[in-house]
Amino acid sequence: MDGGPGSYNPRTAEEVFRDFRGRRAGMIKALTTEVEKFYQLCDPEKDNLCLYGFPTETWEVNLPAEEVPPELPEPALGINFARDGMDEKDWLSLVAVHSDAWLLAVAFYFGARFGFDKEARKRLFNMINSLPTIFEVVTGSVKKLSKEKTPNGNNKSIKPNSKPSQPSQPSQTKTSKLALPKDDDDDDDESEEEEDEEDEHGNTLCGACGDNYANDEFWICCDICEKWFHGKCVRITPARAEHIKQYKCPACSNKRARA
Repeated sequence: MDGGPGSYNPRTAEEVFRDFRGRRAGMIKALTTEVEKFYQLCDPEKDNLCLYGFPTETWEVNLPAEEVPPELPEPALGINFARDGMDEKDWLSLVAVHSDAWLLAVAFYFGARFGFDKEARKRLFNMINSLPTIFEVVTGSVKKLSKEKTPNGNNKSIKPNSKPSQPSQPSQTKTSKLALPKDDDDDDDESEEEEDEEDEHGNTLCGACGDNYANDEFWICCDICEKWFHGKCVRITPARAEHIKQYKCPACSNKRARA
């Protein structure tokens, strides 16, 4: 199997990492937000199938490459055969583990092919290691936020089963804060609070794209699996979230539909 749509041969550690990140994003989509489509494509009646991720953040379920040896390392064969013989969650976790192994194999294949030295290999590994694995994203095994807390302090994240309150005191949103005069000490205090907040929630991951929490983005929590998602990843806006009594992420919605 070649590099897929928009394939290219990365020649620096930074280019290989971009390739890795794009392939990883595509595979995470297959196992989370587009899991229903992935499930249907992995028909156990078909031949050996593989899950491929591409640098363009897309994915594909297909037969393995016919050429020997293949242009790139091949992912695990026959992921479709175990689909109906395992609990769906366990099956997706198994595919996720093999997907992580394949991504590492492809990345360091490029490193060997283009003669990365020790420092380049170390730099590449550190960049890869800064991201959670696909397995961690799919299983939610990375540290989660408590359900009682929203991912940030400026009310851009909405827990849909709690209705917005009408505070009697002035709003503490970022807009109202900017409208109030402050002295230097207040600025320092707010900066320290924001830094503490970033540290507290820095390990929170989007259940769709796998990226870390950012303080300036809207997030929403699934009331079924308790995973957090960027609003943009699940196509939910803050305005729409206020009218949702119980939010179910795409994976939970698809699971309920099949049941």
